Amino acid sequence: MTFQNDQIMAQQKVDNQQKTATVKNGGGARGAKFTGWEKFRNIIAVPLFFFSLYLFVVLISFLLQEGADVSHLDVSIKELLTNPNIKIENAGGKWGAILANWFINKGFGFASFIILYLSVLVSLRLAKVGKFSLAKNFGYGIFFIIWISIALAFSLSYFYKNSPILPGGAYGFLLSQHLNSVIGKFGTFFILFGSLLILIIVAFEDAWGAIIGLLNSKRPVRKEVELITNDPYLLVQPPKTIEKDRSFSKVADDDEVKIVYSEPDEDSIELEMGEVFVEDEPYQVIEKQPFDAPVADHRQMDSEEADVEIEEVDYDPTLDLSRYIFPTIDLLEDRATGNPQVTNDELMANKNKILQTLKNYSIEIEKIRATTGPTVTLYEIVPAPGVRISKIKNLEDDIALSLSALGIRIIAPMPGKGTVGIEVPNNKPEVVSMRSLIASKVFQESDFELPLALGKTISNETFVVDLTKMPHILVAGATGQGKSVGLNAIISSLLYKKHPSQLKFVFIDPKKVELNLYSVIEKHFLAKMEGMEDAIITDVQQVKDTLNSLIIEMERRYDLLKIAQTRNVKEYNVKFISRRLNPNKGHRYLPYIVVVVDEFADLIMTAGKEIELPIARIAQLARAVGIHMIIATQRPSINIITGVIKANFPTRIAFKVASMVDSRTILDTPGANQLIGRGDMLVSIGNVLTRIQCAFVDTPEVEAIANFIGKQPGYPTAWALPEYRSDSTDSPDEVDLKNRDELFDDAARIVVLNQTGSTSSIQRKFSIGYNRAGRIMDQLEAAGIVGVNAGSKAREVLIQDENSLEHILRKLPQ
Repeated sequence: MTFQNDQIMAQQKVDNQQKTATVKNGGGARGAKFTGWEKFRNIIAVPLFFFSLYLFVVLISFLLQEGADVSHLDVSIKELLTNPNIKIENAGGKWGAILANWFINKGFGFASFIILYLSVLVSLRLAKVGKFSLAKNFGYGIFFIIWISIALAFSLSYFYKNSPILPGGAYGFLLSQHLNSVIGKFGTFFILFGSLLILIIVAFEDAWGAIIGLLNSKRPVRKEVELITNDPYLLVQPPKTIEKDRSFSKVADDDEVKIVYSEPDEDSIELEMGEVFVEDEPYQVIEKQPFDAPVADHRQMDSEEADVEIEEVDYDPTLDLSRYIFPTIDLLEDRATGNPQVTNDELMANKNKILQTLKNYSIEIEKIRATTGPTVTLYEIVPAPGVRISKIKNLEDDIALSLSALGIRIIAPMPGKGTVGIEVPNNKPEVVSMRSLIASKVFQESDFELPLALGKTISNETFVVDLTKMPHILVAGATGQGKSVGLNAIISSLLYKKHPSQLKFVFIDPKKVELNLYSVIEKHFLAKMEGMEDAIITDVQQVKDTLNSLIIEMERRYDLLKIAQTRNVKEYNVKFISRRLNPNKGHRYLPYIVVVVDEFADLIMTAGKEIELPIARIAQLARAVGIHMIIATQRPSINIITGVIKANFPTRIAFKVASMVDSRTILDTPGANQLIGRGDMLVSIGNVLTRIQCAFVDTPEVEAIANFIGKQPGYPTAWALPEYRSDSTDSPDEVDLKNRDELFDDAARIVVLNQTGSTSSIQRKFSIGYNRAGRIMDQLEAAGIVGVNAGSKAREVLIQDENSLEHILRKLPQ
């Protein structure tokens, strides 16, 4: 009975458990009933899952568009979402562009996709879909987010240096830079490789054993053999190792190695070493010891060499500084205020005042529209039929009075439009940062040879031009109106786009302080004459010599273009890069040369025609050979900006000036006197005026760019300009041969021996300064050993042999 009672009680317990389970499961077949917490989890899981898919779409779109929307994201979120003029290409719209930029550029770069993977796992766990370890996935996911972002920033920064996309994101870039600065690039590489190896060992149980087995695996060993043959090719240079190739087949096992030639001969000849085995095969070998020498088929060598075509790779001028890194965008400050440039209230108020002023003078208007820029808003009006445009033009001062604004400019009519333009300064102007221009799609994707990012137009578009098409620029404006900042913007644009091998600067700075910041990039981007101590040229005499040296360089380049049968430096370099021009015949890669003169007025007042004429000649002829000039002055008067200068500088940039006369001197038209200053400028290209707000790049930013470049390995010296000796030096008749240089005799012997007379060769041979070498050359001329200065060519050597030279040296006064 007891046993039966126990069975009954056990069966009742099982039945009760099944009933309890049935109640918890909501009655089985009728479906599950969720508790409040489970409903909440499902409510969270669904939007999280679809939000993850949305993020995946916007990230893919961001990468496929190559970060095209980055240039529009330098404004506030509010402005971005409310401004209809901002066009976004991302498939996820404006919010998609914001999120993609935040995840990719401001987050962890391409590793952000792992974040999406983890968010999908969370949504699946909340919905109780699938079986997986969330903690394990998060552990590996976080590791790979950090590891991949650092690895991509460390390895791909060179390939994405000019891209708006950061493959490793901001965090990867900062962590990579920090590791590089603390433990160096090799240390960073070892940490990345070691941490990945540790993860593999932790994640896979057999990983360590597989690694050890791989390291201990038996590698195939080449075997040295001794060969018996009568082949003349093998007799001349017998191979130490012969493997399977076109001529031989090998039969080998652990105990025997046998080489069988495909064409048997009748006799066999023994080499110097080795034992002869008489077998059916004419070639027999015996195994000696492992040997890792390279294999060569000597029998076919001569016949094949005639048929082999060696594929030549293109010449790459950047290989001299192959590790050069372009300046990064973070060296520039983001100066966007995030505030709307012009409010609707301001637009409506200005519109009503303009209409009222015109109505007071009985001028009817059909319609008016406004285009907002960073500092100026353009109001375009269409006058009623019969209204004279000159009548509107004469109301310039009245409109300025009604708007209580300075810098009102009326353009009547607008070029290419049937409207009259009225430019009105904004109450709260926006600063145009250099960073926004460099990061813009227009600049990044520009294929210009020498792109210049000057600023933004009235329609808020980035203004980028090609210096090679301009081809020389005259910059003028009153003191403190932005001229020096404009020069720095031009120089910074080129430094961000060109490799040191492709571009050289000649900086002329009579004031000695404006361009001095760039002295640290002397061995990267600067050019000067040999013997000059400073690459930033400040002395007037050195300026004259340098300009004449540039003329010599220009003439030499024209000679090279003539020989190469090309019309410009771009075509010439294409031929040279493709190795169609022989360097042994004097051909060389020709970098662009940009000459920047900061204070042209001071040079004209000091040296006059000696400065003006070389500049004019360079401006007339040097465009085709890749030499371009940018001259700046704060004194735009007719005795400084002469007719010769204006005729040869078709592109002109005018900042605010004091009078209409100064504006006409620069631009041949009024308008610069009506600018508002602080970088507001008019750019004249081909007689077309464009109002631009110049990009602002501050001195600390320029210094940061220059130091970033200067700290990298450079060339041994600055790029050497041709030798030029001015006529102001002592003539041979005035040279005192009694006080000859102590190196005079040795220099004379070298000149006669080499039959080449040049100051630079003496300077290099004896490691002396340029001035001393020049004095020795003058003494050689006075002694009748070399001829007169022949400009760009070496001096003629008048003495043909050493005996004649020694006869002359003995006759010289002691």
